[in-house]
Amino acid sequence: MKRSVLTRYRVMAYLTAVMLLVLCTCMVFKYGFDTGAGATLVISQIHGVLFIIYLVFAFDLGSKAKWPLGKLLWVLVSGTIPTAAFFVERNVVREIEPLITDAAPATARA
Repeated sequence: MKRSVLTRYRVMAYLTAVMLLVLCTCMVFKYGFDTGAGATLVISQIHGVLFIIYLVFAFDLGSKAKWPLGKLLWVLVSGTIPTAAFFVERNVVREIEPLITDAAPATARA
């Protein structure tokens, strides 16, 4: 497996998790303090697009790592639970790092 597959997943996991926390904060302001409805709409749409991209990259990583369906579903759903993606991402990296097979660049001999 190439390192780029893991890197794409990691970037999207962090972006999705951060945007979900921002969205939760916006929801507190919208429903708790009756302010920020416009910001909540924008943030929710951004999070939605990022989550779809996250699903694609997580599914790609899971299929290449040959995860069982239960593990794949847990990784996919973790983008919907605030802070879960941070912990799941850390566990995924520990599991996938040994599977990285990027070839070292060839050196020319004289």
